[in-house]
Amino acid sequence: MKILLSLLVFVCLSFTSGFSQNYTDKQNMPVNTNQEPFYPKGEKEFYEFVNKNLRFSDEAKKANLSGDATVSFDVKADSSIVNFMVITGLGMGVDEELKRVIEKAKFSPAVQNGFKVKMNMMVTLPIKAN
Repeated sequence: MKILLSLLVFVCLSFTSGFSQNYTDKQNMPVNTNQEPFYPKGEKEFYEFVNKNLRFSDEAKKANLSGDATVSFDVKADSSIVNFMVITGLGMGVDEELKRVIEKAKFSPAVQNGFKVKMNMMVTLPIKAN
């Protein structure tokens, strides 16, 4: 009887362990690759792109306008920019120029679980009218 009971326990343990998953195997691990949107040439190049393409109004030039502007926008899966909003602006036409220039830029979209997705970006840009 002890032999029969031992054999039954052994078979049950063998049977259940055969259906368990091995989570140390990399093929069975879930893959979560998340990436925020970014300017492909780098952050420094993005600032240079914006400053090079901004056209300041005569009013902003005369006032020697300078300061930080904070903007928010969504980068869509196709790399286009939508929902542009000025959070902290400088006025004198600079806010509208920021929108015009940033909407020209092409960003690499965010990636979530292996899929390109729309994601919001908030950027603070140093501005100096000269």
